Amino acid sequence: MVTAYIMVKANTGEADRLRDSIEGLEGVDSAHIVAGDVDIIAKARVETPAAVKEIAATQIQGINGVEDTQTYIAMD
Repeated sequence: MVTAYIMVKANTGEADRLRDSIEGLEGVDSAHIVAGDVDIIAKARVETPAAVKEIAATQIQGINGVEDTQTYIAMD
């Protein structure tokens, strides 16, 4: 099992809608609006690194209102 944390920058005023959309994606355990350099941190648990890429690079980045993402795969 691969655990990844995906940092999401949202367009102004879009964080609530984006969080709900991200939480609805298969493989995403949770998504939280946070204060700081990013607007949302999502936690994904999937079978392979390729599945992480699919969630972050295709599904999340494909949501209207997402400015940028950064993905971190847990090592433990």
